[in-house]
Amino acid sequence: MTDYELKKLGRKELLELLIKQTQRTEVLEAQLTEAKRQLEDKRIVVQNAGSIAEAALQVNGVFEAAQAAAQQYLDNIQLCSMRCDKMLEDTKRRCEAMEKKAEEKVFALKADVERLSAEWKNND
Repeated sequence: MTDYELKKLGRKELLELLIKQTQRTEVLEAQLTEAKRQLEDKRIVVQNAGSIAEAALQVNGVFEAAQAAAQQYLDNIQLCSMRCDKMLEDTKRRCEAMEKKAEEKVFALKADVERLSAEWKNND
């Protein structure tokens, strides 16, 4: 999803995106648990392999895959967090601008009401 598309998302969509990321986190945690289980299985194989060199070759692939998956997950979370922070700041700025415009309109309407009230009193 591009930055422009993320900026267009409303609060509901952002929360849904966060929920999806949380669900993805849960899936990745389950995968990590499975990888740990497989690692434990590899340890059993290593004990039976009879050679440290053979064991290192067998386990090395599991560690590399787990490390790559963990790094990719962390990079995705960091990127998503930065995008969400930027969108939050943009939203705050837009809200502040809308509040300022609303206050200006209220003051203008109040002045008009006071002016009309004064004119009405003077006509009596």
